[in-house]
Amino acid sequence: MKLLILSVLFAIAAPSSLYDFKVKGIDGKIIDLKGFKGKKVLIVNTASECGNTRQYKGLQELQTKFADKLVIIGFPANNFGGQEPGSNKEIKEFCTKNYDVTFPLSAKVSVKGDDMDAFFSWLIEQPNSDFTGPIKWNFEKFLFDENGKLIHRYRSKTEPMSDEMMNAIKQ
Repeated sequence: MKLLILSVLFAIAAPSSLYDFKVKGIDGKIIDLKGFKGKKVLIVNTASECGNTRQYKGLQELQTKFADKLVIIGFPANNFGGQEPGSNKEIKEFCTKNYDVTFPLSAKVSVKGDDMDAFFSWLIEQPNSDFTGPIKWNFEKFLFDENGKLIHRYRSKTEPMSDEMMNAIKQ
C-alpha cells in the first residue's frame, strides 16, 4: 500500500513540461523556465575548455538575431574530459570576456552519471523526432517550441548558426 501511494505521489509530482522547472542561475538567482512561455528555448550543455567552446560565439549571434522569439540557456558542465573546471564566477567571467555572452547561464551542473541534474534526467528522455538517451559530449542542443515541447535535439557538431538550426527557429 505504501508503495502504491508513493508511486501515485511521484506520478503527480513528476515534471511533465519544460515549464515545470526552475534552475539555479550562474549568479545564484533562480531561472523559472515558465517565464519563457511563448518563445522557443534552446538548452545547451557548455564547457569553457572544449574544442566546441567557440560555439559560444554562434550561440550569442543566434540569441541576438532571434531575441524576440528565442531564449538560449547555457548549462556549464564538467562531465566530458574535465573541460569545465572553473567556478561559476570564473565561467561567467570567461563567457562575458571572450564571447560577450548575454543569454542566461545556469550554475554548473552534471549532465550525466549518478549525480545528473534532475532537469537533464528529464530532458534526455523527452520524445522528439531526432533521438533520446544520454548526452554524448559538450554543446548538445535541445530546441523547444513556444509551448515547451521538444522539437529538435542536436549533437555537438551542429553549429548554432547552421541553416538547419536557423530554419527550425524561424518555423
